[in-house]
Amino acid sequence: MITLLDYGAGNVRSVINAVEKLGGSLKLVTKPEDILNAEKLIFPGVGNYINMIQILNQKKYIEPLREYLEADRPFFGICLGMQALFQGSEEDFSTNESLGFFKGRVERFKTDLAVPHIGWNGINIKQKSPLLAGVEHDARFYFVHSYHLVPEDPSVVLTTTTYDYEFVSSVQKGNVMGTQFHPEKSGKVGMQLLKNFIGSKDLHASGPMAIQGKGLAKRVIACLDVRSNDEGDLVVTKGDQYDVRDKGDVRNLGRPVSLAKRYYEEGADEITFLNITGFRDFPLKDMPMIKVLEETSKNVFVPLTIGGGIRDYTDSNGQGYSALDVAAQYFRSGADKISIGSDAVDVAQAYIATGEKTGKSAIEQISRVYGNQAVVISIDPKRAWVDSPEEAKGHHLIKSSEPGPEAQAYCWYQCTVQGGRQTRDLDAVALAVACEALGAGEILLNCIDRDGTNAGFDLDLINAVRNAVSIPVIASSGAGCEAHFSQVFEETNAEAALAAGIFHRKEVPIGAVKTHLAQRGIEVRQ
Repeated sequence: MITLLDYGAGNVRSVINAVEKLGGSLKLVTKPEDILNAEKLIFPGVGNYINMIQILNQKKYIEPLREYLEADRPFFGICLGMQALFQGSEEDFSTNESLGFFKGRVERFKTDLAVPHIGWNGINIKQKSPLLAGVEHDARFYFVHSYHLVPEDPSVVLTTTTYDYEFVSSVQKGNVMGTQFHPEKSGKVGMQLLKNFIGSKDLHASGPMAIQGKGLAKRVIACLDVRSNDEGDLVVTKGDQYDVRDKGDVRNLGRPVSLAKRYYEEGADEITFLNITGFRDFPLKDMPMIKVLEETSKNVFVPLTIGGGIRDYTDSNGQGYSALDVAAQYFRSGADKISIGSDAVDVAQAYIATGEKTGKSAIEQISRVYGNQAVVISIDPKRAWVDSPEEAKGHHLIKSSEPGPEAQAYCWYQCTVQGGRQTRDLDAVALAVACEALGAGEILLNCIDRDGTNAGFDLDLINAVRNAVSIPVIASSGAGCEAHFSQVFEETNAEAALAAGIFHRKEVPIGAVKTHLAQRGIEVRQ
């Protein structure tokens, strides 16, 4: 019997699904005494450290957790659940107590690399432990965090990971252990690690080791544009420059749950669902994508992102929902990150005009509760060509690597909303910078000009945005062959690349992309 401490924030559904997939029985903590009655306790933490610690104190979980830990009973903390074992964090300015089982604190990354640290990274093994039994030395796990541990006692370090510098990625003392990475989102290798925790009677480490692991991999992401067809069924579709109809009918390239499972099995590092259905008349509990996420997360153990409708709205029954309500439901249904598109443009324009944060925007509210790593901004720009810099004053101008339709040498990338149907007097670089300041943790960078063309990613756009922000950027739109993926990783600093149509139509398999990247010397998860 596994007891899960779910304090109410983030995606714990994937942990539940993983434990049940491995044959474990599961019970949720609903009151303090459930902690002390546990046989084995898993504490997954996601998002904001302050929010987590406040809830643990409010629910009076701190003292029973300390008693459980001091008795050396099996405990597995994941991400924030591991960080809570220490004495505090730079992220937390409250007076609420942490668990303090280990001495040391949590510090923010001090690096010129993108923060949050998002992606599949290796582990350097420092101790022999049953928790790592069957885990290959070159295995990669999924990380998503801006803060890392700095323990005072080096003997508790189980593994480290390198991201610019070496940081502690897991700890163990007796039967108490924790990982900064997410095993429930780390595919087969993560499932093996959870299986070891669930099945082992004695988890004590048995001596030092020195095994060096791999580095951070570039991510290959499969994107599924989901909408209702004319018969009312949810289908995966794909457009050309955002037009998803062919001879009047919505293109149907498959069912979202089955396609997502296929991409997981083919080696996709993440899966993104973009809901492009007009759904404002659906009550929140009946939104079709909720069921898609719930079903997908039962068999897909890599990160899931959901976009579409993350905003305040009122349904046809007059029931109002905040963007935070919508995001919370998506997280509880299996999403790890949410993507905000058109509404981010409105928020950014208001912020740029005033220079003030209201604290009320969807970006600010969601990142405050779930952490900035959970908020992705989807930018949909297109080139606005000009003959001279004077024609684009106030915008981030690019000297294009290719001439415009009338031999123009310059352009700026104009933001659009409503699926590219409307333009705004805002450029993509300004939008990305503003959204990072408001709390976003990642940029999904599309390009209407390249969408569906198979002509390759827009490298000018990617370099302009990536050089302006310190958060990860996902390159999107235009991939047509394996070489386009190596090109974007070799000629820009994008952390990930996303494709849709070429994967749906099996024109370019995900495995072929990764083989090509590895042959070019680009680190990927195999």
